[in-house]
Amino acid sequence: MNKLYVGMDVSQDDVKVYILDQEGNEAIKRFAVDNTPIGAEVIAGNILDCCKKLNINKVFAGLESTSVYGWPLQFYLADHIDLKTYDPMIISFNAKIIEAFKKSLGNLPKNDWIDAFTIAERLRFGRLPKSCPVDFRYLALQRLTRHRFHIVDNIVREKNYFLSNLFLKFSGLCQNKVFSNNFGATATQLFHEFLTLDDIAARPLDELVDFMVENGKDHFSDPKASALILKDAVRKSYRMNASVDNSLNFVIKSCLDNIQSLEKQKKAAEKAIQQEVSGFNNQYLCLTSVKGIGPTIAAGLISEIGGISRFENDNSLAKFSGLYWSEYQSADFIAEDTYLKRTGNEYLRYYFIQAADQLRKYVPEFSLYYSRKFKEAKTHKHKRALALTARKAVRLIFALLREEKLYKPPAQKGGITEN
Repeated sequence: MNKLYVGMDVSQDDVKVYILDQEGNEAIKRFAVDNTPIGAEVIAGNILDCCKKLNINKVFAGLESTSVYGWPLQFYLADHIDLKTYDPMIISFNAKIIEAFKKSLGNLPKNDWIDAFTIAERLRFGRLPKSCPVDFRYLALQRLTRHRFHIVDNIVREKNYFLSNLFLKFSGLCQNKVFSNNFGATATQLFHEFLTLDDIAARPLDELVDFMVENGKDHFSDPKASALILKDAVRKSYRMNASVDNSLNFVIKSCLDNIQSLEKQKKAAEKAIQQEVSGFNNQYLCLTSVKGIGPTIAAGLISEIGGISRFENDNSLAKFSGLYWSEYQSADFIAEDTYLKRTGNEYLRYYFIQAADQLRKYVPEFSLYYSRKFKEAKTHKHKRALALTARKAVRLIFALLREEKLYKPPAQKGGITEN
């Protein structure tokens, strides 16, 4: 079987292309094109010319998985009607794999042409990951779930930034649990109504109690006790220079506005996700039949897996998500302490971890497994146990999606869940 290897180094503006035959010779002089549909058609045309000239049976094309610049090109080539004749296998390599392989080729310089050549050589070397056909149906849902992930990440960052400024303004509030949530209605209203700590200190206790009742909406079991705790927190707080108060007030209010806006965006994204995921109703029902896997986690798993038929077994799915561990063995020595690879799809790994964290709370089988692994771990107990539980969740989710069945809890003997 004659094979052709196409290495592409993709940037925002252009694509450097190296095409090698199965002997490692240039099938065509290296070339560069704009990263546009016209440029993609030039790449496809050159590949087809090489296929006809060299009587090629199969095409291997590769690029690095860096940002989104290679996505349109990857989809374009995968969907090209004329290229389908040559059963193209299009692989998006982790950049670390290409970097490591490049070192084995000798002391090569660092430039885009060498990177494209290295990718082509890596394809020619073989031992490639299984080709995963591109399914455009999942792209729209994936854009929405990743956007929600981005919003949540921004909310966390904004809240951390807010808390750092809050400590400067009101250190006692950060150190003492005055409110159950410093982003709740009562706490945020406190920052709007009182400009300085002295304003709170000067306010009579009865007025602070009324403030707690009015803004707490009867959530405080003992408003007077909460008001006294607030007074005590004020007393224990640092006093900043008066010239700083106005700046801190502006920053804190701005942060709260940003958080409120991001929360609205998150709700809007979740609504859009629910509308989009309705197109994958069977998969959605299978996943949400497990107590603990809610709409957001289910949608994230569906979008990032992109069709369970792409994966031969749960091991390949786990490897794709980066939920597999390194191995270190030499002679009679086998290392007990190994690390998580983390080289796969970080979004999919995130959703598996989130699913595991919920499953350990609601599904007895996973609760027992998590507890056992937590006790076995010597360090980082929660993280290690959760990662191992996530790997177990991969098997469950793979089985549910592959068989298209609703979840049924395993049979129990003597009150203990069978594994």
